[in-house]
Amino acid sequence: MAASIINCLEPRDADVVLIGARYDGTSSFGKGADRGPQAIRACLDRQIELYDRTSGTSPAERLRIAWVDAGDLARLDPQAMVERLAAEYERLAPAFRFLVGGEHSVTNAPLVALADRAERTTILQIDAHADLRADDSDYNDTPLGRFAHCSVMRRAHELGFRLVQVGLRAFSADERELFDDPRIKVFEWGPRPATIPEIVAAIETEEVYLTIDADGLDPAVMPATGTPVPGGLSWYETVELLTATARARRIVAADLVEVAPREGDARTEYAAAQLVYTLIGLAV
Repeated sequence: MAASIINCLEPRDADVVLIGARYDGTSSFGKGADRGPQAIRACLDRQIELYDRTSGTSPAERLRIAWVDAGDLARLDPQAMVERLAAEYERLAPAFRFLVGGEHSVTNAPLVALADRAERTTILQIDAHADLRADDSDYNDTPLGRFAHCSVMRRAHELGFRLVQVGLRAFSADERELFDDPRIKVFEWGPRPATIPEIVAAIETEEVYLTIDADGLDPAVMPATGTPVPGGLSWYETVELLTATARARRIVAADLVEVAPREGDARTEYAAAQLVYTLIGLAV
């Protein structure tokens, strides 16, 4: 059994802080993403090998890695959740911060906290969905507002971030109209997807914020997610994209969201934990 990669008890001393954001307040189909952070941590605690073959390093042997639970977010409305989580996120600087969700609305918090660097940062999004809706009122009888999970990239765009969206397979007609915006580069996924060099070349800034939605990958790799859309990136396409991005650009922060564990099948949380650890090795 591998040792835990979480080796630092004091976040103020850490090089990397993993922030568990247990929130599932705006998911619209399958529930359970609030259980994702603890399931991923369990894999990091006892299953992931300290040597990461992708980066060719042992991050936990050279870096101090801490875990911080963001607390009870479940009772908060989306805006209050974003405000509380953004304050916690800012408090944990200057460590490399990796948010572990939770559903995708939690990503609003780090983007709000990092808004002052929006003009020099591109968000690289791996996702089945565009998340460019203005809000959730077109499908929700009781709308949850502008910080719903389906609007996180719309809010990022409004903050001034450039977007490179990879893996898209489901979006509305209104979202499709935004694909013509020069600050949004979209790579839909299908039988003949874009190449990794093409995607990396679309990132026009030196700094990158990486957000990975579990449903961006093929459900054969990550089946336990609220909206497992057919198709998506394979495991090795995902790892190759992360590796190429880390070599060509500077990843300044990251998140991984929408893991909704299900009993008797640990594939998704294990794959998510491996991506977290691999990305630490590549980026930090």
